[in-house]
Amino acid sequence: MSDNAPPSILTSFLDRLAARRSKIGIIGMGYVGIPLAVTVGRAGFAVLGFDVLEERIRQLNSCQSPIGHIPNSELEEIKAVGFEASSDFSRASECDALIICVPTPLDKTREPDLSYVVSTMVAIGPYLKKGQLLALESTTWPGTTEEILKPYVERAGLAVGMDFFLVYSPEREDPGNADFNTHTIPKVVGGDTSACRKAGMALYGAFIATVIPVSSTKAAELTKLLENIQRSVNIGLMNEMKVVADAMDLDIFEVIDAAATKPFGFTPYYPGPGIGGHCIPIDPFYLTWKAREYGLHTRFIELAGEINANMPSYVVNKLVRALSERGKALNGANILVLGVAYKRDVEDVRESPSVIVMEHLRDWGCKLSYSDPHVPTFPTMREHKFDLSSEPLTPEFLAAQDAVLLLTDHSEFDYDFIAQHAPLLIDTRGIYRRLGMTVLTA
Repeated sequence: MSDNAPPSILTSFLDRLAARRSKIGIIGMGYVGIPLAVTVGRAGFAVLGFDVLEERIRQLNSCQSPIGHIPNSELEEIKAVGFEASSDFSRASECDALIICVPTPLDKTREPDLSYVVSTMVAIGPYLKKGQLLALESTTWPGTTEEILKPYVERAGLAVGMDFFLVYSPEREDPGNADFNTHTIPKVVGGDTSACRKAGMALYGAFIATVIPVSSTKAAELTKLLENIQRSVNIGLMNEMKVVADAMDLDIFEVIDAAATKPFGFTPYYPGPGIGGHCIPIDPFYLTWKAREYGLHTRFIELAGEINANMPSYVVNKLVRALSERGKALNGANILVLGVAYKRDVEDVRESPSVIVMEHLRDWGCKLSYSDPHVPTFPTMREHKFDLSSEPLTPEFLAAQDAVLLLTDHSEFDYDFIAQHAPLLIDTRGIYRRLGMTVLTA
């Protein structure tokens, strides 16, 4: 990695950043792009947000936040500094830096789907210019920045490290986390050359409190995968331990809490009905797919993914047994799901295990309903469809259920009230144990 950018180009880029004269373009205005836009705007930069959804553009330009943990007032705040949103990708030429925050899902065969990244590069490729910086934040396999993005830059007649800067800096958003935000979460930055890394460090250092340099874009890409693979593996272990403890008629949450009293060598992870969100269920498969190129089989990672993916079925089987003990079949039963978001106190249902549980229940012929204070109407999803809206929790409605499944432990739920009126309550999150109440767990 050589520092070969002409001093004038790099110096000009750094000077414009320091003077807050740079315009920052953010491509993909969702759970990553919007918080990033707020952080960049608060640092004094003009921000141009790009998205392909016209309704999303309208919302943002009207300062109507489409995500729950970003209030409208924060969009109003950065609009005063120069924030606007557009679907016109030719305006990429206006920006000094472009940051890509588009989804990187898995396809139907569970292999990486980089179509959103590729379509972004097709859209902005003709408008790239000398002196710009292009950063990718989307989670992906090691080598993506160099193998997928760099050729588009070179087709534009630009030399990476000479007159154009290319970096990878993985997003680390955690919606609903009151302790950390985009500004305070440390940022890993890797560049295609040392000049790219220097430019990337300066860019992110202008609005992120702590920036961590790594040797290359590949190292930064693998860093992101390792972070989420570690969580997937540890959650998979706890989910397997939950099944074992259940067979032994032991409370796994009691066991974990006891083990967590050890002041060294043990970090508590907790089981649940599966794993959700855009990262943990997906990211491990990006590495297992890429590892095959090197003739490697990542058995440990894949086994954890298999265990986690089987947890919704485990929950349903526990429900079947509980109903059978009461002389009731699952087919035709009234089943209420508490919480369809993938984690507590957010509205995001992407890869939510609750949705998988609901599909299993629908296949069994249940009379299905749900309640979630953050998801008033079941959203449109690529692979899942339910014509349902969140139900208010009344004594009569709870009493009419054959079973209530607690899948997402939102803080807004009145757990005492639910326990008083639900004839059968199954807790997959251990919330009732922490409240000192005894219910069936799964």
